[in-house]
Amino acid sequence: MKKITALFMAVVLCALTFAGCAEKKQVTINSTEDLNGLKIGVQSGTTGQTWCEENTDSEVITFKSGMDAALDLKNGGIDAVVIDELPAQRIVEQNDDLKILDLRFTKEEYAIAVRKDDTALLESINKTIAEMKENGDYDKLTGAFMPADGNIVIPENVAPTSGETVKMGTNAAFWPFEYTEGSDIVGFDITMSQYIAKGMGKQLEIINMEFDSLIAALQAGSIDFIAAGMSVTPEREEEVAFSDTYYASEQVVIVRK
Repeated sequence: MKKITALFMAVVLCALTFAGCAEKKQVTINSTEDLNGLKIGVQSGTTGQTWCEENTDSEVITFKSGMDAALDLKNGGIDAVVIDELPAQRIVEQNDDLKILDLRFTKEEYAIAVRKDDTALLESINKTIAEMKENGDYDKLTGAFMPADGNIVIPENVAPTSGETVKMGTNAAFWPFEYTEGSDIVGFDITMSQYIAKGMGKQLEIINMEFDSLIAALQAGSIDFIAAGMSVTPEREEEVAFSDTYYASEQVVIVRK
């Protein structure tokens, strides 16, 4: 029995050693064409996934978050990650063995999503966005979550703390737009949604879920609007109504150094 156990452990250790030492393919990416034939990690349901599927001949592998994709990249499971620029910056800050390539792909515009028949809410959201840009609150919000020195200062909640609620759906894995800080969900979109709730005279209830579940939850009435760094696409416009855009971003590529 002892010999069998020792043999079993030896086999397990050998397998683990082999797995840990698996060769990580070095890739050279200078253009869109260089993504063809590679294993590309993306966050499920995002523009990165759609763009890769429509514009490359690569094997697109989906993950719950960009950080999950980055960890698989570090381990050699995939060759690159395609993701929005700001979350990409956060990922490489926390992983010094990864880098962002000096290569930009499709531009995208973020907007708030509501049900197509909820015109009153859409008008209220657009009014809030316009007011924030006019009175300086938008610039303050950008300065708080995208500061030049990198020191984020989370603003105080501006929404009412009692009374009727409005439900905002998000996916808190998209820094600096929505992410967790301790037990709290914070971010650019969270504070903007507080201003939206304030304009309605309501409390803000934040409901966190998987990104690719957000539109279904909105259509089912489980949430009232989506604020999740969601870009406007023709496919999504068939299912929801979008507010005026509030931020523009680009897709970038992360690879191992």
